[in-house]
Parts: sequence; C-alpha cells; structure tokens
Amino acid sequence: MSFSVNAAEKGIIRGKVIEEVGALPIPYAAVSLYEGTNEQTLSITQSDENGFFKIGNLKVGTYRVKVSYVGYTNLFVNEIIITEKDFDKNLGNLKLASEQSNLNEVVITAQKPLVEFGADVITYNVGSSVLAEGSTATDVLKNVPMVQVDIDGNATISGKRSTRVFIDGKPSDYMTSNIADLLNVLPSDAIEKIEVMTNPPSKYSGDGEGILNIVMKKGFKVGFNGNIGINAGLQGNTNTNAFASYRGKNFNINGGGAYRQNIGKGNSESYRTNIFPDTTFYYNQFNNNRNENEGGNFRVGFDWDITPKQSLRLSTNYNVNSTNSLSGNDFYYLNEEQIATRLRNQQNLGDGNSNNFVFNADYNLQTDTIGGKMTIGVTINTNSNNDFRSYNRTYAFPVNLNPSLQQNDNQTGNDGLTFNLDYDKPVFKKRDQLEFGLAYNYRKNDNDLLVQNFNYQTQEYITNQKLTNKFFYNENILSGYASYNYRKGGWGLKGGVRAEYTNVNFDLSTGSSYNVKPYLSAFPSVSINRFFKKRYNFGTTYSVRINRPRENTLNPQVNNADTLNISYGNPDLSPSYTHQMDVSFGAFGLKWSFTPRISYSTSSGVIERYRIVNPNGISESTFDNVGTNQSFALMLIGNFRPTNKISTNGNFSVIQSKYSSSLNSSLNRDGLSLRGSLGISMQLPYKTAFESNLNYANNITAQGRNKGSVNSSFGARKSFFKNTLSVRISTQDPFGRKNNNSFNQGLNFISQSYSTNNSSNVNFSLNYRFTKVKVNKVVIPPAPKQ
Repeated sequence: MSFSVNAAEKGIIRGKVIEEVGALPIPYAAVSLYEGTNEQTLSITQSDENGFFKIGNLKVGTYRVKVSYVGYTNLFVNEIIITEKDFDKNLGNLKLASEQSNLNEVVITAQKPLVEFGADVITYNVGSSVLAEGSTATDVLKNVPMVQVDIDGNATISGKRSTRVFIDGKPSDYMTSNIADLLNVLPSDAIEKIEVMTNPPSKYSGDGEGILNIVMKKGFKVGFNGNIGINAGLQGNTNTNAFASYRGKNFNINGGGAYRQNIGKGNSESYRTNIFPDTTFYYNQFNNNRNENEGGNFRVGFDWDITPKQSLRLSTNYNVNSTNSLSGNDFYYLNEEQIATRLRNQQNLGDGNSNNFVFNADYNLQTDTIGGKMTIGVTINTNSNNDFRSYNRTYAFPVNLNPSLQQNDNQTGNDGLTFNLDYDKPVFKKRDQLEFGLAYNYRKNDNDLLVQNFNYQTQEYITNQKLTNKFFYNENILSGYASYNYRKGGWGLKGGVRAEYTNVNFDLSTGSSYNVKPYLSAFPSVSINRFFKKRYNFGTTYSVRINRPRENTLNPQVNNADTLNISYGNPDLSPSYTHQMDVSFGAFGLKWSFTPRISYSTSSGVIERYRIVNPNGISESTFDNVGTNQSFALMLIGNFRPTNKISTNGNFSVIQSKYSSSLNSSLNRDGLSLRGSLGISMQLPYKTAFESNLNYANNITAQGRNKGSVNSSFGARKSFFKNTLSVRISTQDPFGRKNNNSFNQGLNFISQSYSTNNSSNVNFSLNYRFTKVKVNKVVIPPAPKQ
C-alpha cells in the first residue's frame, strides 16, 4: 500500500554557525535540539566545514536549539515554531562569542530584534518592524537609527555630509540618475535588513563618508511561498505589492512587484533681506504645491547551486515612475520702507517620467576545503528620465510689466557597468581572514536641456540659446583592495587599504570641454576591537574617504525655474578628502546594551552649496570647494529588552562642526547639530504587535542652519489564521504636519524659510502570507507472507 507523509513530519531547522568577531564559519560545532521546554535532548548534529547545519524530519511543534563549541559561549535559539504552513525554519547566521567576550550563555529567539548594534555596523531588521509593512524603502529609512531623510527623499547618516546608498553591497547611484525615485517605489516587503556603516571597510568603494546598505530578500523556504499586500492612506496614497519564491533541491526562483500612488501637498514661505552699501530691500515669497506620483517596481531573481562548491545568482530590477505637479508662487518686492512695489505671480506645471533597468550576475566558487571563496560579479544598468516643466509669470502690479511664458524639456540618460572580483580565505587554522579584490566602474550620463520662451507677437516658442545645452559625462574608476583580519584572545584587528584610479571627462554642446586629470587615491582603514570582562568591548576605527564631484554638482546648466533664485553646477570642483575616526565602547547585559561612540573627522576641499546675491537682487546658488570642516560628535546608542516581548532602542548625537573658508568669509562659522530618536516595539497578547518611533533633527550647514524638526509614527498589527493574514493600522505625525525651517546668511543677505507638507496620515494595510510545501509520497512494500 502507499500513503502520503504529512508535510509537518518533514519539518526542517537550518542555519549557519559563525564567529561574532570576523564572521568566520565555525565547523563541527555541536547543535542540540530540544522540544518545547523539555530538558531532554531530542537530537544532536554538527555544523559542516562551512558552518552550515540542517535538522530534518521534524513534526509540528515548538523547538529550541543549543549551539556550542569549545572556547565559545553557548547560544540558545528559543521559540522555533514549525507549522504545516511554515515548516522550513532558516535561523540565518548564529554568532558565537568567545568565552572572554560574554558573561554567560546567550539566549535569542527566532524573531530577530528590530535593531542590532555592532562595533562597526547598525542593522535594522525590516521584517521585525510593524511600521515597515506595506511601505517603501524611503518610509523605512526614516525610522533607521542615525539616518535622516529629507523632504526630497534623500537619506543621510547623522554627521555625514555625503552618504551613499548600496543595494546588496553594490552602489545604487551607479544604477539610476535619481536614488530617491528608486527608493520611493522599492517595497519594504522586499527588504530583509538595512545596514548603517559609518566607517566602511576596504571592500567598499572609498566614495562617501558613510554607507547605507539595503539587503534584499532572496527567498529560502523549501517549496512555494510568498505574500500579497495592500496599503491605503487617508491622504490618497495606495501601495500594492506581491512577492513569491520557489525553492527546489538546488535552485531558488523568486520575484515580486509593487505599484504605488502618492499625493503630496505642501506650502512654504521665505523672507530674504538684501543688504547693500546704499540700500536695503526685501523679497518675500509664498508657495503652494501639489504632486501626484505613481510608480512600479518589478524584480526577478534566480539562485542556482551548481555544485556543492559553485553557485550562481542572477537578478533583474525594473523601476518606473511618473509625476504630475502643479504649484503657484507669489513674489513680493519690498523697498527699504518695506512697502510692496511689485507682485509677481507664477504658475508652474510639471510632467515627468523615468524608467530604470538593472541586471546583476554573481558567481561564487569555493576554492578549497578550509573556506576560501571567490566571487565574480557584474552589474549592467540603463536609466532614462524625461522632465517637462512650464512657467507662466504675470504681474499683479505694476501693470506695465510684460508677462512671460517658458517651458523646459530636460531629458537625461544614465548607463553603467560594474565589475567586481573578490576573494577571501581563512588562514592560520581559520584564526585569521585574508581578503582582496578588484573592481571596475563605468558611468555615462547625458543631460539634454531644451529651454524655450513664448513670443507673444509671433505666437510661437523660440529656443533660448543661452540656457539650452547638452551635458555629457563619462566616469571610469578602477579599484583594488586588500585587507587582513586578525583575531586572538578577545582581540580583533582588521587593517586594509583600497586604491582607486579615477578618470573623468565631460563637455557641453556649447563647445566647452573639461578633461579632469586622472588621479590615484589611496584609502587606508584600520579597526581594533577588544572584548574584556566578559561583557564589555572597546573598538576604534580609522579610515580615509573621498567625495567625488559628479554630474549633479558639475553640470553648469542654469536652472531659472525661479528667476530670482537661479542655480547651477560648478565644473571646476575638485574631490574632497575626509579623515575620520571613531572610538566606541560597548556594555552588554542579557536584556540591554549601551554603546556610546565618539567620532572625529576633518575634511579638506569640502563640497557644499553656497549662495551669493547680486546687486540686482538675483540670488545665485552653486557648489564649490568651500574650505575645510572639522567635526566632533558624541553618539549615545542603546537598547533595552525588559522582556522577550518588548524592545526599546534610542540614539542621541551631538555634533560640533567648524567651517573655515578662504572663499567667502560668511562661510567661517561653527555650531552644534543635534539629532535623536526613540523607538519601542511590543509583542502583545492575542497575536498583536505595537511599534512607535520619534525622531528629531537640528543641523548646521556651511551657510546657515536647518532648524529643529520632529516626526513621529505609531503602528499596531494583529495576525489571524495562524499568522497567515495580518491587519495593520499606522499613523504618521498625528500631532501635526512636519515643519521644515532653515536659516541662511551671506555677506549681503539674510534668508529664512518655512515649509510644511502633508506628512500627517493614517494608513490601513492587509498582508497575506502563503506557503505550499511539496509532499513526498513514500511507497511501503507489503509485508512478506508467513
């Protein structure tokens, strides 16, 4: 006869055992399995030579795992629940600490904490966040510790002027001409975690003072599984997304898609005092805007374990965005007596669309039996962006001034190729780790700007030759790096150096050509960590970073959307170099951690935007190597888990910055920047969870200050039907709309600006998770005749 073995009797628990410092695999570690709270061992297995283990043939139930190895502290993983719907549990990387670095046994649960604090990286586990469900990467980043997202969707790390966004360890700014557009449609349900690196190791590009690395979900459960979600808000925003994955014996196929609609509303006002030797006059400006955005993100991935020593991963990602905008501006000209002498009204219409396609291929080869691994990666991307805007300017008074009508058609193309070859190998009986590699990045950017003014006499548009231009940018970067990681007796020392050869050239259709002399840069990095007294660690890092000027700062095309406040790039910019050092101290308990950090950096040739006002009152804004900057920061980062159901985290930073400039005496300033955030997440009875976050920022700039702003969010989620269906309600800024205030001061002007947007919102979302596991049929032969 034959029968089907119940899927629940084929439950699997798998994972990888690694060292907490250095992340090297631990072979032959003992993995003991317990059922429920039973102290009797159910089974014992060992991790293989690469640290992997797998326990199969498990029934439905609750389990716990104990991992142990000589010289390391025992680690428990509790509350591993196997159900008929979810019977393949991947515990991920299980980090064992040396006996000198921990007080006693480490106990964790299968549910990862929302925030993990390491000596050189902060990890935000998106899957553990209630607020992340049904949102996008932009929304998630707003709640990541030490990260700030501005009104345009650009994310930066606290205290860093230049932050780069990576996706799966590869720079996303090589993949698109507008990172904010990419993050605005990337669904949070496709993201596994976000890593914040203030001092990136040599393996990463030397560009940028800090890196945000977004790690995407790959899909790992056996069989077919996925999720479908929908989110809607009272402000008119909607977001739908789906993800599915199928894993066979030696391959995995996963894919997903998302579509988002969003309505943005806001208003702002600014007041500028123009100070000249013979007169003082004033410009007051009042604006309102409405934007409607919609976009989609679609991705497909394929992982293939060719042999036990070879694997191939392919992935594609396609983004599409479209925007319609309408805004109005009122400009008041006031004389020295503050009497309005002129009022100009301007209506702005915008219509834009963009699309971006990225293809990634990564080949991994295990080169020996002790863990040596080589990785070859290729990334190809192409992006196009079309932006059409019109500006209709009329005068309420005096009536003798003529109206004007202008339209700008801006088309941008962005193509790139990235190649990397990495090799890492354990040495000296796997005590140490050696890494080295090569990389090549090619970037091409074409920007075609057509400006036309309407001729009221001939009733036709005439090309404005002064503003119309084409900008062509080419960038080639060849890199090589090597690093060595030494560990012994609670000490960890990692040193490395990265060298980058940069060749950049760009030109304009007007005939101007700029060939930047190729230059070679070296970026050393050193980190030292020491665990002692079984519950403390001390760490220090040092690195050199570079901020390269790119097309957004180099392009001299003039933007006169606001004729009183024009802006343009500076083709004569030079790279800026930063030396930065962190000193951190960590104290860890069973339910808490506290990791204060002191950071110091000094930068030369700092690239920042600055503004001058001409005698005619027109403000010109551009970029320049404004001078030097010294920054000293104190960061307090902590986590407290009073129970295994409640987790709180917080961070607070005070940053003292000092600018020195020979370019403009108004840039010689210093001051404090303050940033902080608090968060709490709770697992409540009846399968309910709650989470809230509060963020504050007040930052100094080279020419002023972005004054204090506060944003908050709250969310609650309840699960049904064995956790397959979840319902969530969340609110953003329930106490009022987010305000942004800024102050700028130059040699002959003082400016203050205030703006608000429709950040106050209530969102409702539904998410359904499904799993379909293949059932193995076993045929039992009939019993022999007696």
